[in-house]
Amino acid sequence: MTRPNVRTKPPIAPILVLGLFAGLLAALTSCGGGGDAQPALTAAEADTLMKSYAKDRSDTETWLKSSPTSYLATTQRQDFGDRTTMTIGSAAGSDVRIEDPAVKPRHLRVTVEGDSFHVEGVDRGATFEILKDSTTATSATVPPSSIKVARFTLRLSHQRFPAIIVFDPQSPRYQLYKGVKYFPPDLAYHIVAVLTPNPRPDTTIILSTRGNRRRAVRVGWFDFKLKGTPVRLEANRLLEPGVGEKDMSLFFTDATTGKESYGVGRYLDPVPRPDGRYVLDFNNCYNPACAYSEHYNCPIPPAENHLKVAIAAGEMDSHYMH
Repeated sequence: MTRPNVRTKPPIAPILVLGLFAGLLAALTSCGGGGDAQPALTAAEADTLMKSYAKDRSDTETWLKSSPTSYLATTQRQDFGDRTTMTIGSAAGSDVRIEDPAVKPRHLRVTVEGDSFHVEGVDRGATFEILKDSTTATSATVPPSSIKVARFTLRLSHQRFPAIIVFDPQSPRYQLYKGVKYFPPDLAYHIVAVLTPNPRPDTTIILSTRGNRRRAVRVGWFDFKLKGTPVRLEANRLLEPGVGEKDMSLFFTDATTGKESYGVGRYLDPVPRPDGRYVLDFNNCYNPACAYSEHYNCPIPPAENHLKVAIAAGEMDSHYMH
């Protein structure tokens, strides 16, 4: 989806990708402006990549099946909308009602304060855990992040459209688990490309699955070839709390979208290399969280990134949502 950009599952470590190539810079073939030439991989490097794909996929399946922050753990979402404050408790009338003996009738009050959230206990003895540093508090101002009340994890999501998402480690949605489907790994989809910076980085609008218009910066473009077909993808950085100045994402659709892959589209996070270029490894492209749960707000790929080429790599549609 969550890490500062849009993905909420544990990402493949970019250090692995960077380390794989750091010692080879002098020997690599230079990519032209169109990305026609690609660095050649040795058998050892290819084997390392294949092992990294297998590990990432195995870790993802384990996470989805059992993690307390799995997409399948979500049980409800409440958007702040025009409000700045919402209540969390077991009492009827609570904005976020959690019917559990360990949750007090008026447990918490959460107020949006700029890019942060102020959380305070209301009923006597009401506390919460700040998961980032494992501290227990009765009042605190925290960035977009997660807190815990009893067994429940509460994600304080901002994205300029604040919301509270409830995760329950006893969610009945775990029973929906049926694995994660992937295209077979194909190193032809492991691309090294140059980013053509936008000379005037302008603000654009990225639509989302909940109807929100999310602001983003059009960072630039990647031009390369996929199995001989020229491709251009626009890179965007969401203008939202928690997104770093150097972060960027590729939101795209292709000829597999709505067929083998998820109907909204897929995402890919470019990984910077020490030589200034980027690894675009479509074997690591992934579905938005909305492919697994209705409790998320996911970017919709812009029209500029609707590709005619089929990208038979990365995550497929496992059909958790219909």
